[in-house]
Amino acid sequence: MDSHHSYSQVKGVSTGTTILAVKFNGGVIIGSDSRASMGESYVSSKTINKLIQVHDRIFCCIAGSLADAQAVTKMAKFQLSFHSIQMESPPLVKAAASIMRELCYNNKEELQAGFITAGWDRKKGPQIYVVSLGGMLLSQPYTIGGSGSTYIYGYVDFIPMATVCVSTALALAMGRDNVSGGVVHLVVITEAEVKHVVVPGNKLPKFHDE
Repeated sequence: MDSHHSYSQVKGVSTGTTILAVKFNGGVIIGSDSRASMGESYVSSKTINKLIQVHDRIFCCIAGSLADAQAVTKMAKFQLSFHSIQMESPPLVKAAASIMRELCYNNKEELQAGFITAGWDRKKGPQIYVVSLGGMLLSQPYTIGGSGSTYIYGYVDFIPMATVCVSTALALAMGRDNVSGGVVHLVVITEAEVKHVVVPGNKLPKFHDE
């Protein structure tokens, strides 16, 4: 997670984070690390929450420029609130993802942020959508993103995603990726509830010679 500043115009923006979303029977779980860095060398915060609630049962995981991501999710939250008032019903997860896609596509020359949109609605149940930097929209049963994702592709491909422990996957990435770290934020979204869990670093499993 990189803070937006002039350095990014010279070297480009690394995603500097690890985000993950997994669909299970009846719900979806999303997770992320909590480290924000500047230029991959300076850790500006160890406690950033990268799981942004844009409606009651819809969340976005953010990666890339923190300022850009916050601006997009703030606008999406406003539009979804207005949409739910007009429709007199909660918005669909796909509608939220489509708003994110439109915002990213219309501002693709200025934005340096990508998103995972996940949640639950009465029409399709649990859903996960990936919104890329350029505004591409994909529906997936599970997805990972950020610089730390490169370290755990083998893990999530090898193990059936229904049995993957999200905190373990994130801990694996955080142990290898120097710009992912801090605590693990988890949100479990079902029809019945939305549960936010924070796992401290000292409660995460350790690997290798950490």
